[in-house]
Amino acid sequence: MKNLFGILCLFLVLSTIVFAEDTNKVIVETLTKTSLSWDGSELSAYPEGKPEVTILRITIPQGAELPMHKHLVINAGILLKGELTVITKENKTLHLKAGSSIVEVVDKWHYGKNEGEIPAEIIVFYAGVAGTPITIK
Repeated sequence: MKNLFGILCLFLVLSTIVFAEDTNKVIVETLTKTSLSWDGSELSAYPEGKPEVTILRITIPQGAELPMHKHLVINAGILLKGELTVITKENKTLHLKAGSSIVEVVDKWHYGKNEGEIPAEIIVFYAGVAGTPITIK
């Protein structure tokens, strides 16, 4: 009986150690991997020059509409909360919900609007060249 109790205690200790190790594992999830923007067009080649990375956190209030604009550099983002609709000048439309990723169109006129019930919050990563604007209105 003592042996059974000892084995049971040893099992519980070992399973706790294994469980503790499981909670410390790094999890990597690919959200997007592509050579295309969300509208299906191919991303342009990176320009020559000194690389410059810009990371923005953009909050778009409920009911707000961004002006028509275009990006001169490749950029991608993840919508952290809320909803966001992106519309190109050609009327192609993308609806994003919290957790959605986007590879934005480059050198194409478009705008975004928040049709949701809370502010939309998005983190956007721009990969360009020093001195090149990331957005033109």
